[in-house]
Amino acid sequence: MTPTEGALIGFALLFLLLAGSMPVGFAMAAVGLVGFAIMVSPQAALSMATIELYSTFSDYNLTTIPLFILMGQISFHTGISRGLFDAAYRWLGRLPGGLAMSTVGACAAFGAICGSGPATSATIASVALPEMRRYKYDMQLATGCIAAGGGIGMLIPPSIVFIVYAILTEQSIGKLFIAGVVPGIMIALLFCVVIFVQCKRDPQLGPTGPASSWSAKFVALKGVWETLALFVLVIGGMFKGVFTATEGAAIGAGGSLTIALLKRELTWEKLLKCLNESIRTACMVMVIVAGAIIFGRFLAITQIPSHLASWLSGLPLPGWCIITAIILFYLVGGCFLDALALDILTIPIFYPVVVALGYDIIWFGVMIVVATMMGVITPPVGVCVYVVSGMARDVPLEKIFRGSLPFLWALVFAAFLLILFPQIATFLPSLIK
Repeated sequence: MTPTEGALIGFALLFLLLAGSMPVGFAMAAVGLVGFAIMVSPQAALSMATIELYSTFSDYNLTTIPLFILMGQISFHTGISRGLFDAAYRWLGRLPGGLAMSTVGACAAFGAICGSGPATSATIASVALPEMRRYKYDMQLATGCIAAGGGIGMLIPPSIVFIVYAILTEQSIGKLFIAGVVPGIMIALLFCVVIFVQCKRDPQLGPTGPASSWSAKFVALKGVWETLALFVLVIGGMFKGVFTATEGAAIGAGGSLTIALLKRELTWEKLLKCLNESIRTACMVMVIVAGAIIFGRFLAITQIPSHLASWLSGLPLPGWCIITAIILFYLVGGCFLDALALDILTIPIFYPVVVALGYDIIWFGVMIVVATMMGVITPPVGVCVYVVSGMARDVPLEKIFRGSLPFLWALVFAAFLLILFPQIATFLPSLIK
C-alpha cells in the first residue's frame, strides 16, 4: 500500500465512522492510530500516541481552554447576558429592526466573555426570543439573526477556535485574540446593515420599539460594565504585554467569579453547575484535540499535506484564487461536519499551503474562523441553527435556515474584504511586541 492510498482509505474510514455518529475525537484517534500502525508498526503507533498526547496535554498553554470556558459559564449563569441585551435595546430599539440589531450587539458583547458560538446563541436566544415575540417580530428574521449572531462569539476573543488553531500551528494565542477584535466588530456591523435593509424594505419584519430617553440609555449601560471590565482586563492586558494568554484566562475566570460574588448572584448550586458544564465542555474539546493530533501524525507520514501544499502553490493561479478556493472548501465542508472538527481536520492540510504562498498565518487564522462562522448556519449541520431551533420549537428548522441566509452573504462579503484588505486583521497584532 502506498502512502497516498493509505491516506485515502483513512479519510474514507473516518467519514464512515462520522456518518455512524462516532464522536469526532475518538474517530480521528482510531483512524490515526490504526493507519500509523499499518504504515509504520504497531509499536511505533503506540509510542507516537503516548509521546504526542503527553507532550500536548502537559503544555501549560492548553489551560486556556478550561479557564475561558469557566469564565463564560460563570457569566452565563449569573445573568450578565440580560444586562447586555437591555443596554443594546435601549440604544438601538428605536431603529427599524432595532430589537434584532440589539440581539446582534448582545451576541458580540457576550462573545467577549464566552468564546463559543453555540453557547452564545443559546444564551442570547433565552433573552431575546421572548422580547421579539412580544414586539411581533417575524420569526424567520428573529431566529436567523440569533443563529448568525451566535457565530460572532467564535471571532470576538476569547475564542476556542483561535486557541485550537494556535496549538495546531504553534502561533501566539494573544496575537490571534487581538486579530479577531476588528473583524468581529466589522461583521457585527454588517449584520446590523443586513437587518436594517430587510426591515426598511418590509417594516412588518421588525417593528420599531418605543423610544428611550438619554437618561434611560445611560442607566442601561450599568448592565455592560461587567463585560467591558472583563474584556478590557483580559484583552487589554495581553495587548500591553502585562500577561500572557494563559495568565489572561486565569485572570478572566477569577474576574468573572469576583463579579458574580459582588452581585450576589452565585449560589453553591450555580457554582457546581458552572464547574460541571465547564469540565464537560473542556473534556470534549480536549478529546477532539487529542484525536486530531494522532490523525495529524498519520497524515504526516503519508505526506499528503506537503504534496497538496506543493501542488496548490505550484498552480498557475494568483494566491488569492487559491485562498478563495480554500474558503469555499470550508463553506461546503461546514455543511457536513461540526465546525471545530472541520477546523482540526483540515488546518494541518492547508497550513503548509498558506505558508508556501507567503500569507500571514495570523490573518489565515481569522479567515478560518470567518469560514467556520459560515458553517454554523449552513444546512445540514448548522449547529447554531439547531441550538436556536431547540429554543424556538414552534419555528420550523428550514425557516431558521432561511432566516440565516442573508447573514451568510454578509459573511462572504466580510471574507472578501479580509482578502482584499488583510490589514483589517493584522494591524492590531502588529502592534504587539
